[in-house]
Amino acid sequence: MTLKEFYAAVGGDYDATLNRIPKESMVLRFVKKYADDKTYAQLTEAVKAQDWETAFRASHTLKGVAQNLGFDGLYRAAFALTEEMRGGKPLTDTALYDAVAQQQQIVLDAVRQLA
Repeated sequence: MTLKEFYAAVGGDYDATLNRIPKESMVLRFVKKYADDKTYAQLTEAVKAQDWETAFRASHTLKGVAQNLGFDGLYRAAFALTEEMRGGKPLTDTALYDAVAQQQQIVLDAVRQLA
């Protein structure tokens, strides 16, 4: 899978990402490193523990990373989750977390297929 195909698979915008990070080799390196990022695991643990402050911070971080790397589907899901928990509010709509989990899996599956 090429980087352009990767962005199509994750619902991202390849060209917009290259406008932010102008070297494709650098984008590829960051995308591959994303698989080792611990933010999603922190989010999952915080949600399980009902630690809403930590869950908010993790979802906010995930949102920013996803936006910077052009993972638009993950960004939109993390944005919705972040806004739900803003101000220390507990997560009441678990479908928002489930959407993040689904988008995270899409990104990780596509990362594994990169050439």
